[in-house]
Amino acid sequence: MRVLHGLQGCAGLPFPVVTIGNFDGVHVGHRAVLHLACGRVRAQCGTAIVLTFEPHPLLVLAPGVELKFLNDPEEKLALLEDAGVDMVVRLPFTQAFAAQTAEEFMAQVLRDGLDTRDLYVGENFRFGKDRRGTIHMLRDAGPQMGFTIHAISPVVVDGMPVSSTRIRDLVQAGAMEEAALLLGRAYHLKGTVVQGSRRGGEMGFPTANVLPPDGRVLPADGVYATHLRVGAQTWGAVTYIGTRPTFGTGARVIETYLLDGDHNLYGCEVGIAFHERLRGDHTFESADALARQMADDVERARDIARKRSGATARSLSS
Repeated sequence: MRVLHGLQGCAGLPFPVVTIGNFDGVHVGHRAVLHLACGRVRAQCGTAIVLTFEPHPLLVLAPGVELKFLNDPEEKLALLEDAGVDMVVRLPFTQAFAAQTAEEFMAQVLRDGLDTRDLYVGENFRFGKDRRGTIHMLRDAGPQMGFTIHAISPVVVDGMPVSSTRIRDLVQAGAMEEAALLLGRAYHLKGTVVQGSRRGGEMGFPTANVLPPDGRVLPADGVYATHLRVGAQTWGAVTYIGTRPTFGTGARVIETYLLDGDHNLYGCEVGIAFHERLRGDHTFESADALARQMADDVERARDIARKRSGATARSLSS
């Protein structure tokens, strides 16, 4: 998959099929649009293009807003490639770009820049200065611009449209199973293992302390059944997110205990997949009381890991 920063290099592509968005999370709603667009590409021997913007438009239009993301840029690209995308075009989003009218965007970007033949977007897609561009405008202009517009209805789960905002809210509430349903996979974070306080080891539960990644949505404070991945290796784990209130208020940390084996992971980049929240964060009367609770957390996580392994085995054999 090619990644371009700007429209240079887009000329002469076979039958460009374009979809537009930020694709934070590359969730099941995004993948439904990508599936349709890529299906059209295969039928026409064309090129599947995702048009996106950097930085996120809100960071330019509302710079005071704190915005956290469901993916880091590398993960997003990997998920888009896995969905069948041939090219990602990243356009710089500036105040000048934001001032571009809807008509200018259609002519300069969709027609002249990308030579768009088919455009797949959500039915509520808005674009151009003050978001005045609509699906109806695209449909009216399409024949003159040389492209056909496909307005895609949102994917609905539990009676509500799937959206990145909805998933962010679920993750921040610790509702990892519900978030996974909308993402199409477990939510996960990547980070580097750093030196910690060693309190977990002193209580019999040595942990890998993972530096929280910048700009990412973090699950609610508490304890989770997780998996930890390093390269091609994956281990069942229990992960804690919080400020360790039993030992006094401190910085928010991510600590992961491997269910099987003790591995030296200092300096390694690891990925943590969050499956289920076991409990919230609590202040315990003593380190011993916390250790007893941690032992219970580990046993619950083992049960969850066994059930997940059994479900995977049954799925593969059916």
